[in-house]
Amino acid sequence: MAKAGLGGLGKGLGALLSEASLDETDVISDSKEVSGNGGDFLLDLDKLQPNPHQPRTEFDPEALQELADQFAKLPGIGGKTAQRLAFYVLSLPLGDVQAFADAILDAKRMVHTCPVCQNLTDREICPICDDAMRDQGLICVVADPKDVIALERSREYIGVYHVLHGVMSPMNRVTQDDIKLRELLQRVAEGNVREVIMATNPDVEGEATAMYISRLLRPLGVKVTRLAYGMSVGSQLEYTDEVTLSRALEGRQEI
Repeated sequence: MAKAGLGGLGKGLGALLSEASLDETDVISDSKEVSGNGGDFLLDLDKLQPNPHQPRTEFDPEALQELADQFAKLPGIGGKTAQRLAFYVLSLPLGDVQAFADAILDAKRMVHTCPVCQNLTDREICPICDDAMRDQGLICVVADPKDVIALERSREYIGVYHVLHGVMSPMNRVTQDDIKLRELLQRVAEGNVREVIMATNPDVEGEATAMYISRLLRPLGVKVTRLAYGMSVGSQLEYTDEVTLSRALEGRQEI
């Protein structure tokens, strides 16, 4: 605990507190007077606290703080990053800011789910479902619209998609009624589908969702398959985990 003698300094303490518009009781929470020359006393510096009743000055304008708060609502954006984004927006020309705001509003107003595959689109029917060159009898079931983008980058898949917009998760209280499962069953029941590929993530929720959907589709007479598991291209055996190696052995192919 730090102690400081305030012999000559004690005379200036009252003046300093007066300039700061504070009383000694505002900042001195514990002091002890001792006998000595000049009436010195010891001050417990660790007990110094600011006056909680003194109002704090807000440096950020209210509109700027509101903008930062809105950025902070985005996933993966913390308070400091949100503040930097808010300051960056203020540094842009008014035309760029207006274009940015219009893009957000237009995306919210115009983008909707495709009535066939439930993927996001700004057309009546998404381009993939409307493409006559696509195999309409082959449906790849994914959890999110971003999974469609990932599969399309491979340039190998020629079928169509169905987006569930989530997976079943009892921990998060997401049931079969919260995903686009009913729409999938209706598509398959029409009789034009011969195979459904389950392409949900290989985690607990993804596996459970894939197994549940496969049990519902079997009575409809369609083939239900699962994306193969295994080692990624360029990986090494010694750094591959046991589960991945086990799945790779199960999904081995003849060459």
